[in-house]
Amino acid sequence: MKNKIIELVNQLPDSDLEKLYWSVEFLHQNYLYRKSLQDKGIILTERFGLETQQIVEQWDAAFAGEISDKTKEEIYFSEFKWHMFSYKKKDCLTAEAAREAFDGAAKDEVYVFYQNSPQVWVYTNAAGLRSTDFDSQQDVYVFDKALKWTYVHTHESYCGPYFCETVVE
Repeated sequence: MKNKIIELVNQLPDSDLEKLYWSVEFLHQNYLYRKSLQDKGIILTERFGLETQQIVEQWDAAFAGEISDKTKEEIYFSEFKWHMFSYKKKDCLTAEAAREAFDGAAKDEVYVFYQNSPQVWVYTNAAGLRSTDFDSQQDVYVFDKALKWTYVHTHESYCGPYFCETVVE
């Protein structure tokens, strides 16, 4: 397979090589991220189809359900769900306090999804998962299956990370 790829690359004009480089770099970083988790014994399973939409809707209901549609529109929630934290529409921990809370949370099995991605992942055997594992990720939402807490790592270095717990009544 590598020989076929090299053959194709050798046929490309120099003007396309930079695009190719960044695509390969992205794939490589994604591989390193997944490998580092798997090296910790974390099992990654991708969910598909309608189930992923339902999981994200459950997250929305649990963590943003009390925020009005008007407010969501004003804070561009549809672009970045984490705006509810950066615009202070939802109480949460931020920065190092958020990292510490996430690191201390029970994480046997968690859901992970990314803003603007149809994929949802289940991370099993995830007790060793740490906030630093997500430092290379952008706009990632991590939460326990019981929807008791969520951890969000954004693409903005000055926003987040955020950790929010739902109120248990």
